Amino acid sequence: MGTEKRQRQKEGRQARVAAAEQARRKADNRKRLTTFAGLAVVIVLAIAAIFYWGRDNKSSSASSSTTALSATSTTAESAAGKPCVATSDPLPAGAPAVPVVVGPPPTQLVTQDLKQGTGPVVAATDTVTVNYIGVACSTGKIFDSSYKTGTPTPVSFPLDQVIKGWTQGIPGMKVGGQRLLGIPGDLAYGSQSPTPDIAPDETLWFVVDVTAATPASATTTTAAAAGAGAATGQ
Repeated sequence: MGTEKRQRQKEGRQARVAAAEQARRKADNRKRLTTFAGLAVVIVLAIAAIFYWGRDNKSSSASSSTTALSATSTTAESAAGKPCVATSDPLPAGAPAVPVVVGPPPTQLVTQDLKQGTGPVVAATDTVTVNYIGVACSTGKIFDSSYKTGTPTPVSFPLDQVIKGWTQGIPGMKVGGQRLLGIPGDLAYGSQSPTPDIAPDETLWFVVDVTAATPASATTTTAAAAGAGAATGQ
């Protein structure tokens, strides 16, 4: 009888030990799972933070680059005071050379007849037909000409509707003549930059050939006659 009792006590102790060991193992497993879950959360949060930080940095960099590009595109350096250099571009076919006066830019309008014309004298109110080529003082670049197609393509315009340097520099020429114009920035485009090859305050050099001139009175008379003809159906 005593032996059976001791056996039952022994088995009870073993069962309790086994139950305690099982409980300990379950606790350890829960602890490990909790630790792993916490680490996983930390890793996920770290990855998310790195991703968003990198994206924000890229956005900031892109924004800065766009701002810098915008500033570069819209803000041109002034050419005021920069010396004039010789023409650096090859001349278009048929175009005359532009004898730029190399050195300090002129502060007043320069006019020099390269060829005397034999036709009527151009007045300040005339509409003229010309061939021309223009060079920027500070770079020597050809920024415009009527020789773009390889053959002269004359253009016509009223002298009171162009830059002051032309309005003041062309009158007095004779049709058939050729003149060099050195036009300071204040008589050209001033602080504006109408094309990439013309900086703000740029001095401009032109060679202009006048091929025809029409007095304003003749232009008005012709327009009035045309209007009268249209009104009468002629």
